Amino acid sequence: MTQKQVCIIGAGSSGMVAAKTLKEAGVSYDCFEKGSNIGGNWRFNNDNGVSSAYRSLHINTNRMVMAYSDYPMPEDYPMFPHHSDIIKYFDDYVNHFGIRDSITFNTCVEQVTSLESGGYSVKLSTGETNEYEKVIVANGHHWNPRMPEPAFPGEFTGEVLHSHYYKESDQVKGKDVLIVGIGNSAVDIACEAARLHSGKVVISTRSGAYITPNWIWSIPFDNLANPITAKLPLWLQRKLLAATLWLARGKQEDYGVPKPKRPLLSEHPTLSQDLLNIAGRGLVDFKPNIKEFKGKTICFEDGTEQDFDIIIYATGYRVSFPFLKHMNAFDVEQTNDIRLYKKVVHPDHEGLFFLGLIQPLGAIMPLAEVQSRWVSKLITGQCKLPSKDQMERSIQADTHHMAKRYKKSVRHTLQVDFHPYKGSIEKEMKNMKVR
Repeated sequence: MTQKQVCIIGAGSSGMVAAKTLKEAGVSYDCFEKGSNIGGNWRFNNDNGVSSAYRSLHINTNRMVMAYSDYPMPEDYPMFPHHSDIIKYFDDYVNHFGIRDSITFNTCVEQVTSLESGGYSVKLSTGETNEYEKVIVANGHHWNPRMPEPAFPGEFTGEVLHSHYYKESDQVKGKDVLIVGIGNSAVDIACEAARLHSGKVVISTRSGAYITPNWIWSIPFDNLANPITAKLPLWLQRKLLAATLWLARGKQEDYGVPKPKRPLLSEHPTLSQDLLNIAGRGLVDFKPNIKEFKGKTICFEDGTEQDFDIIIYATGYRVSFPFLKHMNAFDVEQTNDIRLYKKVVHPDHEGLFFLGLIQPLGAIMPLAEVQSRWVSKLITGQCKLPSKDQMERSIQADTHHMAKRYKKSVRHTLQVDFHPYKGSIEKEMKNMKVR
């Protein structure tokens, strides 16, 4: 059997575009997907067992920003489509570009190891082992729930759930709910629980978040970001964003939502058109960090206490690559510290690439697409990489820049700014072209 050049791990939004891009470049590949269909995290109740989608989920970046460059979403879609629309779009995408038959479903990659002769050995759940020149990791980073560490003192005797396992509103109906965290999932769940009018809904947050609306002046808010504003000094970006937010919804603390003590753009934003209105009607309350548990009574750091039936931890995810554990590529589950050149290339393992391992101020899909184009050019020899020392210096500089820009948190180790990051990958393809 003729061996393929590349193994793609995962057929979610990043693995799909990698398969399409390699096919167009004439690169042979195998793509393995644990579940029985494409779509990854966006397929509700995906039988791969790791989707975080809940029944009411909508995208929080608009359809124009999220779409792949050569396959726009239908114009009759709402501006912020439901997950069922996204899956239909993904299904249409793989059918349109003829890549579905190249994906092997119901097959898990269990182990990847380096070969002394170069390339990689890939062991599958079927018991089969294949060899490849390159490996593209596209297994996503929203599937291994992270709980608070260290755990809060005491014992909570009510129900405990991570947002990863929240699927239906019935899970909170008739209950007093505490949600720990104030990211996008936390706010979505809080608003859904509040609309049920069946119990108190409280968000516990250590440091708060800036709440960004989906719309302003009938324009999707994320359409305001562009390559020109991305080049402005950070202090000016902050002033412009602060003025825009004030015009859009006034002061968020006037709605009862605590204002963070750190500057704008020092964290990933929380997008919600609903939270401020719902909080302003008293349907969602806010508390500081948890101090301790006493049965169903929760003590907060401000000295107050309340009883709850359920805690939902919306505390993020661990970045995990269980199939790489024998390679010592990196140990990231505790820190999410990903040391990759341009968030894609492992400097110590030639031919090992990662797609979609980013958290942009914007959508991941177009960035995974440009990453895929770069990787395909590296594989076909149209582009080259800098030396290992140069890559290490770039990684260190990027880490230092992010540490200065963002609050220190495992949440921000994958952070990128959409337009500058996209431009940096396009620059790599242009400047490192083999002539």
